[in-house]
Amino acid sequence: MANNGLFVGMVTLDLVYLSPKLPGQNEKIAASDYTVAAGGPATNAAVTFSYLGDRATILGVVGTHPITPLIRSDLQDQGVTIADLDPTATNPPPISSIIVTQETGDRAVVSINAAKIQAGVEQVPPDIDQDITIVMIDGHQMEVSRAIAQSAKSRQIPVVLDGGSWKPGLENLLPFVNYAVCSANFYPPDCDTHQDAIAYLRAAGIPHIAITHGEKPIEYFSSGTSGQLSVPCVDAVDTLGAGDVFHGAFCHSILKHTFTDALAASANVAAHSCQFFGTRQWMASNGSA
Repeated sequence: MANNGLFVGMVTLDLVYLSPKLPGQNEKIAASDYTVAAGGPATNAAVTFSYLGDRATILGVVGTHPITPLIRSDLQDQGVTIADLDPTATNPPPISSIIVTQETGDRAVVSINAAKIQAGVEQVPPDIDQDITIVMIDGHQMEVSRAIAQSAKSRQIPVVLDGGSWKPGLENLLPFVNYAVCSANFYPPDCDTHQDAIAYLRAAGIPHIAITHGEKPIEYFSSGTSGQLSVPCVDAVDTLGAGDVFHGAFCHSILKHTFTDALAASANVAAHSCQFFGTRQWMASNGSA
């Protein structure tokens, strides 16, 4: 039976270019390929969750700007439901311009975060979390995320944090998180090392913690046990969205596997996605968790 996932956070429009190199100062270069898709950490995680056979809803700000039909059409194609926190907003959605370097798969991103489009709890659609089985938050809608996470925790619905980087206000949300899956760039206040970050999250009461390091092993702490998990080695074409794919696959896998098994399965899906350009092509080749 399919699970219902609620993904709370950023909704963007991503303009992605595949280029032989990054442009220098005052240099114009021609891309060899490009793609346009809805993006953002929670959004790409929702797309992955849906692709893996579950039902996904993204809770974020979309609005009515002329650009937003591109977002809505893409997410409809991916089977993701939009719950709009500000359906009458006329401002353009956040747009990310991304250059993927052809030889290495590394990406450079210029974007704007959700600081200017923060929503209040009163904007959350009624009964949005009525039938959900898991919640994922990316920290880009802090007030809404805290309310959703607190409600989920009270009903024993697992809450997953995508800790891409530390964001002010996360300290108030962490007590409601069951699984913190963070990047190597996640440093809470007064934390200088990954061990500091894990200790900070443990002190907040989070029982299951992981820190990903790209192609290097994942560090984890789970209910008193710590260790490392190796990840698949692949020839990366594009690393854009790999972390988002990881989180979506994790939300799918943790509902039926142990923490470490879910991390391993998610690493397999994310590594597979890195072998394709953009955030959608990998799904045409049957990557699964």
